[in-house]
Parts: sequence; C-alpha cells; structure tokens
Amino acid sequence: MMTITQPDPIPDPYLRLIREHRPELAGGEMQLNRDGLANDVVIVNREWCFRFPKNDAGHQALARESKILHVVQQHVALPTPRFEWLGEQCVLYHFIDGEPLSRNTLLRQDRFIQDRVAEQLARFLRELHTISTAALASLSLPAPAQPTPDEWLTRFETIERQLYPFLWADQKAWLAELFGPVRSGALDLRFEPALIHDDLAAYHMLFDPVAGQLSGVIDFGVASLGDPASDFALLINTLGESFVQRMIPHYPAIEAALDRARFHAGMLELWWVQQGLATNDLSWFMVHIGRARDVMPIAK
Repeated sequence: MMTITQPDPIPDPYLRLIREHRPELAGGEMQLNRDGLANDVVIVNREWCFRFPKNDAGHQALARESKILHVVQQHVALPTPRFEWLGEQCVLYHFIDGEPLSRNTLLRQDRFIQDRVAEQLARFLRELHTISTAALASLSLPAPAQPTPDEWLTRFETIERQLYPFLWADQKAWLAELFGPVRSGALDLRFEPALIHDDLAAYHMLFDPVAGQLSGVIDFGVASLGDPASDFALLINTLGESFVQRMIPHYPAIEAALDRARFHAGMLELWWVQQGLATNDLSWFMVHIGRARDVMPIAK
C-alpha cells in the first residue's frame, strides 16, 4: 500500500505572525518549507512568501539582506525578492514563481533555451559583480579575507588530518591534485573583491518552464564582498563546468577565474564533509548527492 505523505503543519508562532500582519491571508493555502539552514518559509496562495529566521543570526541576516537587496535591485535586471515588510521575526515579499534550476531540469531543455539561461545567469552575475564601490559603501560590508599561500596550506594539513582516515586511494589522489597547484604556487588565489551571491544552489535560481527562461534569483542571506570565483564554483557544482563555459561569451571575466572556481568547487565539497564531522549531522554528508560532477582539472 502506498503511503501518502501529509504536508508539515504550519507552526503556531508563524500562523500568529501571519494573522497579525496580513489577516486576510490567514485562510489561504499555505506551504511550509523547512529545508533552509537559516530560515523557514511559508508560501501563501503561491503569491506571498513569509520567511522566519531560525535563530538570532538569522534575525540579523534578514536586516542585512534587506539593505543588500535595495542596492542589488538598482543594478540587476533579473527579478529578486522585494521586501514588503521587515519585522523582527519575519519578512514578507511577493512570491517569485518558478521551479529550481537543477542540472536535470536544464538538460531537459533544448539548446536554444539552455543558451538563453546561460546568458541570463551570466548577465546577472556580471551586473552583480560590477556594482561599484561607491554604490556598496552604504552597506558597510566587511572586507573579505584573503588567505595567504601558507594559510591555504595550513587548511590542507587540517583537511588531511581530519579526512584521510576515511578516504580511498582515488580520493586521496584527487585531494592531492586539488591542492597541488596551491603548493607549487601555480594557482594564484588572490582576487578583486566584489558583491557575490555566494549561495547559487538550484533552489535559489528559479526557472519558468513555460517561458523557457529564468524568473528570478532568491535568498541573498549570505551575500557579501568576496571572490566572484565563489559564485562560479557554486554553478560548477550545481550545473557543471560545461554549462559555465557557455556563459563566458556574455561574461568574459569568468574565463580568467575558472581555475580559482575549480579549486573552490572542490573546497566546497570538503567543507561539507568537515561540517558533517564537526556537527555529527548526517545531512551534511548527503549534500553531494545529485551534484553535477562536471569540472576540468585545475591548470589543465
């Protein structure tokens, strides 16, 4: 007999806040999404989106995200969330419809639509990464860390110590190849800071299957000053480097950053494993499932 999974009930504190702020929505159709690390989301009538931070850090991040989005929307054409209300325990904005842009969703599209999405994402990142220092000044974002080669090697030694007991020979070889260009000095990891999204997972890039194009990018909760290659790395892990290569004609700066992006894509996989070991949370070990696994060697 097939088991029908019932949707999660909306927690009472969330319902209370929705009723207090938008009582006319209290009887609407509600969907709860608890997958995020920082926020729970309640979607009402597929028209409104309420985000509830899970902890104090999440509360602070919402206020920061509101300021970042205000600047982003003056420079980026692709739709992003526009906060209609920002409270201490909740934020409200119009729901941006679309399905997550997974690799399988992308590959099911014809070449014309894939090229259109590549152009949209390239334009989005180019516009985001080139927001001027003057425009970002009001955000008072901290300068990003620029680890020295010695600091990167210290990280490598920590990873070796933590992970080597669990790795097979081919994985140890991959790890050595990942850090080889850093050890030899062939890979320069210095960068010019820019505003980055830093969380371009499939579920933050929304695709409209009817129009055959992106409908928006959401969740700027960890946006910061950083290395643009970090955004390219996330796309490599999510959609594959062969797709990122198709973005280069629309954002030529990607090409010069590809080796850094390949390195950061590998580091991200290692970081997920480290988090799983540190927290004893098995979900961190599952993050790799369904990822693209399409990346060229560094300094090929």
